[in-house]
Amino acid sequence: MEKAPELEDWRAEGSPLTVLFGEQRGKYPQGNTLLVEGTREALVIDPSLGMIPRRDRLPAVDRVVNSHCHEDHIAGNFLFPDVPWHFHELDLPGIRSLDAMMAIYDYPEEIATPFRRVVVEQFHFTPCENPVPFRDGDVFDLGDATVRVVHTPGHTRGHSCLHVRWPGDEGGALYLGDIDLSSFGPYYGDAWSDLEDFERSIETVREIEARWYVTFHHIGVVERDLFLERLDRFAAMIASREERLLAYLAEPHDLAEIAEHRFVYRPKDPVPFAWAVERRSMSQHLDRMVQRGAVERLPDGLYRALV
Repeated sequence: MEKAPELEDWRAEGSPLTVLFGEQRGKYPQGNTLLVEGTREALVIDPSLGMIPRRDRLPAVDRVVNSHCHEDHIAGNFLFPDVPWHFHELDLPGIRSLDAMMAIYDYPEEIATPFRRVVVEQFHFTPCENPVPFRDGDVFDLGDATVRVVHTPGHTRGHSCLHVRWPGDEGGALYLGDIDLSSFGPYYGDAWSDLEDFERSIETVREIEARWYVTFHHIGVVERDLFLERLDRFAAMIASREERLLAYLAEPHDLAEIAEHRFVYRPKDPVPFAWAVERRSMSQHLDRMVQRGAVERLPDGLYRALV
């Protein structure tokens, strides 16, 4: 029998917060889950695949809070069938049915069909008839611990960060969800994504003073100086993609050629949905660049740089 992986936990001294790391610090498809234990209630934020090997040693929790409705962030929700599941009101429809979940991505059928199986078989998608909505500024009061919602759309319509505070916390911890500070950069390639919303959300979290910042993937827990450094690098990928796209459009290309060239994923990365993500991401860049006068639309669906 294969031995279960050793998974690391991190706890701020004297705090109600524990970060439950997934394998390889939450590298996709894994993720890092937060457990917040107050004097009256406890909740988990974004139960990941890493919750499954921990299932026999998890404390009782009173509610599940999801930063957004994507497959890797709801993969452990099924472990908590008897407590409320909370989502931002704009992402709420996605957890009610598999069809609604797939509409968040809106992949073409040849991609969507196998991905549906992945969402169910690998990520344990379990529909919830009565998920509970939250909104920007809502606060979960757990007793000597609070969790405040900060709506940060762009990755999805309802993507939210969660600010965990407790007495004497010196700023507490801001959970960033998929503003994940990675070198990959922001992801805005789904039907429910928006490039300019994501840019505004990056500036929103930049202004929130916290002691620690926690990501669902890769980075884990960092203090403010490193958070700002990583956030700058993360945000710079948007400009990098746009600069590379502008250089590519020195000669006219259509959207299919642009998607095939790849500006989000590396050309040889074996990502089955890369074409769909590239097409939707670059469409947003193209619309903006046309509006700003940096690119022109030509007949037959071609684009060409003007600067």
